[in-house]
Amino acid sequence: MKIVSRMLVDETGVTAIEYALIAALIAVAILSGVSTLGIEIQAMYQGVCTAVVGAISGGSC
Repeated sequence: MKIVSRMLVDETGVTAIEYALIAALIAVAILSGVSTLGIEIQAMYQGVCTAVVGAISGGSC
């Protein structure tokens, strides 16, 4: 019983776990932003390609 009560009161490693969770949340936010940005950039280049090819030959990409 003493072991269980000691484990419930022990706070060693809690700060490291909190920092790891914060780092994981930041990583997820960064990956989400980069993914969204990549999709938008791809759409922009597709629009430029369509405009250039259409202006030159009347075709499409």
